[in-house]
Amino acid sequence: MIPVAFDYEAPGSVDEALRLLAEAADGGRETAVLAGGQSLLPVLRMRLAAPDLVVDLGRVPELRGVREEADELVIGAMTTHDDVVREPLVRRHALLLSLAAQTVADPQVRHRGTFGGALAHADPAGDLPAPALALGARFVIAGPAGRRTVEAADFFRDLFTTAIEDGEVLVAVRVPRHTGWGARYEKFSLVAQAWSIVGVAATVRLDGDRIAQARVALTHLGPVPVRATAVEEALAGRPATAEVIREAASHAADGTSPPADAQADEDYRRHLATVLTGRAVRAAAGVPA
Repeated sequence: MIPVAFDYEAPGSVDEALRLLAEAADGGRETAVLAGGQSLLPVLRMRLAAPDLVVDLGRVPELRGVREEADELVIGAMTTHDDVVREPLVRRHALLLSLAAQTVADPQVRHRGTFGGALAHADPAGDLPAPALALGARFVIAGPAGRRTVEAADFFRDLFTTAIEDGEVLVAVRVPRHTGWGARYEKFSLVAQAWSIVGVAATVRLDGDRIAQARVALTHLGPVPVRATAVEEALAGRPATAEVIREAASHAADGTSPPADAQADEDYRRHLATVLTGRAVRAAAGVPA
């Protein structure tokens, strides 16, 4: 299908983008923000959205790139998935993000799609929200009142819904360094390059032969990504053995509300969560199966 006709603007700065969004709102016009377009363009073509104005952030240079700042990495919202995969700073200090970004769709999408765009889209089957939650990321949002920072646990609100309000844009994601932590992202899909039926993001810090700390988050076990806190607690301070990890992984789906759809029912998703959590934690900890 062909999208409904809309006006198009490509601002050169965040402030200009915010001004365009504010002016449109004052005029009662519907707007859409375009990042990489890998999610928005199909929606426009199917006429599931019919904005009067599309604001393209592709020409805003400050929204791209990765830098170190104190104990965090700052990843611009318009940084592509492929750049996240290849960036040495990400691989060194937030390996989990690099591994998860490698699994996003196909090379064409990874070269065009953006890190911030995928997070702002907040698809429950998307591969980046759970790793961001596991790493304790913070989201920098710009709006008419200035900039504010939202913790990952508060950023994802519901299906395709985040803390970004009308007239605001996501400008960066701040990720605490997890230097030296092992990491793994495991996902299960019916066909290659498809959305995850279930995914598990795990990162582990070892102290000798023990698991000093583990952070585990789940994809598609509910409307938003969830931390597997029961797994984390069962692993903390324990020996890094297959038996310990297997027992901890049995709690992966505790407290979750998996959706049921044409791909999987609730029980199957809970089973996948258990199996994939075991695999992800073992790999992150360097423990053979």
